[in-house]
Amino acid sequence: MAPRLFTPLTVRGLEVPGRAWVAPMCQYSCRPGEPGFVTDWHLAHLTSFAIGGAPLILTEAAAVTEVGRISPWDAGIWQDQQVGAWERVVSLVHRTGSLIGVQLGHAGRKASTYAPFHERSGSVPVAEGGWQSVGPGTAPFGSYADPRELDLAELSSTVAAFGAAARRAVTAGFDAVEIHAAHGYLLAQFLSPLVNRRSDEYGGDLAGRARLLLEVVDAVRASVPDRMPVLLRLSATDWGSGQVADDLERTVQVSRWAVERGVDLIDVSSGGNVPRPEIPIGPGYQTGFAEQVRRAVEVPVSAVGMITRPDQAEQVLAEGQADVVMMARALLADPHWWHRAAETLGHPLPWVGPYARAAPLLD
Repeated sequence: MAPRLFTPLTVRGLEVPGRAWVAPMCQYSCRPGEPGFVTDWHLAHLTSFAIGGAPLILTEAAAVTEVGRISPWDAGIWQDQQVGAWERVVSLVHRTGSLIGVQLGHAGRKASTYAPFHERSGSVPVAEGGWQSVGPGTAPFGSYADPRELDLAELSSTVAAFGAAARRAVTAGFDAVEIHAAHGYLLAQFLSPLVNRRSDEYGGDLAGRARLLLEVVDAVRASVPDRMPVLLRLSATDWGSGQVADDLERTVQVSRWAVERGVDLIDVSSGGNVPRPEIPIGPGYQTGFAEQVRRAVEVPVSAVGMITRPDQAEQVLAEGQADVVMMARALLADPHWWHRAAETLGHPLPWVGPYARAAPLLD
């Protein structure tokens, strides 16, 4: 039998030929004069994984509005003019033999920040190309600048922006879309009782706090073909003091509601709404969360977080903790991870033609 890592998985109408997928990784590499437009860097970055044997690649978060970018250097898909640059990436990834999906996001109160590798940190001032962020309320994230509270009309336009971005993703040729509702960004902010203190229909109990996310799910699902998978990334917990069990219960319920509305895979991560949380980081530290969500829903679930070795990834799948493993930093270190994994697990994996001469080096 083939290793689980290399067995196909069908998600709605898409058959993916393996189960180690490229997780979204922000590159902060758009040019300031062309906000949101992906560049040659993104083309090289994403295609490197296709050459290395990735079955499915998820792009970094593509902002659905200009003010929804995490930083001034982030990718976007909020206007039609940005589609052509994405089409170029999608076309080359497809020609190289991989599938590719786009993550749709809005940073909310965590927008307009410096890139992690910038010499400065925190919020980017308006004078330097930043903007005022928005959120469920006016409370900032840590030391970031104060956001402006979104009104009901703006919430409606945000839902519409996700739908319009999904339609552009279809035009660009993407194979799947993922809604980013994790890591303390806008949709995760609305879900969290630590952040969302609204008293209108978008706050209060879990049903109210989940309203915006579920409206986004409806808008995205209605904007893509029926065969196209819609994925959802959630933070299982924000690692607040004494909150982990309650957060996980909330995540399970939100996952159930999302699946009822047409989500086809739950991508389980954690963290983002609590500044400087104490997280017990270690190999596979989030897979237990994925396993609990998997028990509660009837769609595939992915796990992410310090999954680096082929035997470790195979074990996560074999033990039923998840149906898919998402990987990031290990793939930056080795974009040919899949070929090395195939060799380790004794599975033949074809190389892209111009790279086939490298195969003997793994023997």
